[in-house]
Amino acid sequence: MSLADIMRAGRSGFLYTLLGISFAIACGLLLGRGLAVQRIPSALISIGTAICGGSAIAAVAPVLDADEHDVAVSLGTVFILNAIALFLFPPIGHCFRLSETQFGIWSALAIHDTSSVVGAAARYGNLALAVAATVKLTRALWIVPVTLVVAALKNHKTYVQVPWFILMFVVASVARSYSPPSFIPGYAMLLSAAKVGLAVTLFLIGSGLSRKAIAEVGIRPLIQGVLLWAIVAIGSIWLVRSGLI
Repeated sequence: MSLADIMRAGRSGFLYTLLGISFAIACGLLLGRGLAVQRIPSALISIGTAICGGSAIAAVAPVLDADEHDVAVSLGTVFILNAIALFLFPPIGHCFRLSETQFGIWSALAIHDTSSVVGAAARYGNLALAVAATVKLTRALWIVPVTLVVAALKNHKTYVQVPWFILMFVVASVARSYSPPSFIPGYAMLLSAAKVGLAVTLFLIGSGLSRKAIAEVGIRPLIQGVLLWAIVAIGSIWLVRSGLI
């Protein structure tokens, strides 16, 4: 994708990303309190669902002084739902006759991790993939301000790291926009390599879902994650189908 493509797609989903993140975090914390989920796993699940799954959890966990169990519970919940989304979202999109642009924005707002967003959108179409990747990466940038806000509320000094995949995405887009025409044939090879890399990434996500990992999540955090995910997914698709996008 060129920088021009990124700007067009990013503008269309920015407002929904901002509103969605705020709503999801607030709703997730309320669900966690209602289900008596421990405070730190509840916050990690809420922030992971709202922003960018495992990357957001990894960024915020040190600020919340989360231990290994808290992180394992949160990541396990997110990864289970990621695996389900890969298979569930494309058929739902076709059932509701979403356009590729609509599906791209919906999947970016409602699926946790970037790899799963890309995997689901790639099955729907090239335009869906372009829109989903851009909106999701725009959403992932909110890891930085959200982590800083959490740190400020807890009076916690922390160093915020921008996820490497965002930086690489920007670098690739700049290269695509300003490289000489003679380099264009090489991008087809890079695209093929990227698809192979995506397949490997999705395989590794699946390999991490052992019985032990699933059992460690526990029923209450899992219910919180499922309910929050359902609320976000239903609310996002309603916005998309209502023509507000």
